Amino acid sequence: MAETLRWGILATGRIARKFATGLQDAEGAELVAVGSRTQQKADAFADEFDIPRRHGSYEALAGDADVEAIYVATPHPMHKDAAILCLEAGKAVLCEKPFAVNAAEAAAVVDVARERNVFCMEAMWSRFLPSIVKLGDLIAGGVIGEVRMVLADFGFRCGWDPQGRLLNPDLAGGGLLDVGIYPISLAGMILGRATEAVGLAHLGESGVDEQAGMVFKYEGGRLAVMATGVQTQTPMEATILGTEGRIRCHGPWWRGNPLTVEVNGRDPETIDVPKVGNGYNYEADEVARCIAAGKTESDAMPLDETLHVMQMMDSLREQWGLRYPFE
Repeated sequence: MAETLRWGILATGRIARKFATGLQDAEGAELVAVGSRTQQKADAFADEFDIPRRHGSYEALAGDADVEAIYVATPHPMHKDAAILCLEAGKAVLCEKPFAVNAAEAAAVVDVARERNVFCMEAMWSRFLPSIVKLGDLIAGGVIGEVRMVLADFGFRCGWDPQGRLLNPDLAGGGLLDVGIYPISLAGMILGRATEAVGLAHLGESGVDEQAGMVFKYEGGRLAVMATGVQTQTPMEATILGTEGRIRCHGPWWRGNPLTVEVNGRDPETIDVPKVGNGYNYEADEVARCIAAGKTESDAMPLDETLHVMQMMDSLREQWGLRYPFE
């Protein structure tokens, strides 16, 4: 493996642009190729980011011998097939969240990655932001004692477009998979594996979850209380409650905003952890570190945790009666 990891991006939408921008600040990363379903879109994206190799199909990108790692940036329902295509071609895969639409799809991807011994990770970019890493360090250091509860939300109000990806059931729309996964993943990072998940959701006119409230239970009676939605603006804050105090992650917490530590009997302390670039560079750095170390999974975002999160979201959707037409 050379010191520079050569990246390809599969798909050319909004999130692909964010990752391409982030790669400009990633350590030892070079964006060498892009693949789209049409040559025209591949060329336009490549021109925008000065990418030398442009492919008019996903298959051509996966088969590009000059590419070592591929970021999968398709809409949710295409994640599984695109990730497997790349893994079977021997390419390391960073797959945009949600890793798949359901746990069965996620397991199919993980099985291929492990059978082929190829690196694979869910692109939960917020997990690697300096402020969230600092949050983990503070908790591990016992600053607020034993963590008993996590309060977190991520919801916004999108425009009414039932054919767009956020509200279209054919594209696995709704709040849970698109943004609800953020607080669920944060809670998992802090509290570990949930033993139970319950929730209530409002399914809107298009049939997807427009807003939802969720409670996860963990070992020792610890809880995560979370809210999400695509038709309701929430504060986008997270608060971690411990036996000796609390840590508030200022909103939007998933963008790497400051933390305020409030330890019982002390004045609050606000910590601003600087970040470089748009933040997507940090997950790319993690992929490069893992591959350079010969790892096929990330210790910070392991595949077993990704599978567990998908199982918990499946459980919630079953409670809500939410099943996508293609399932």
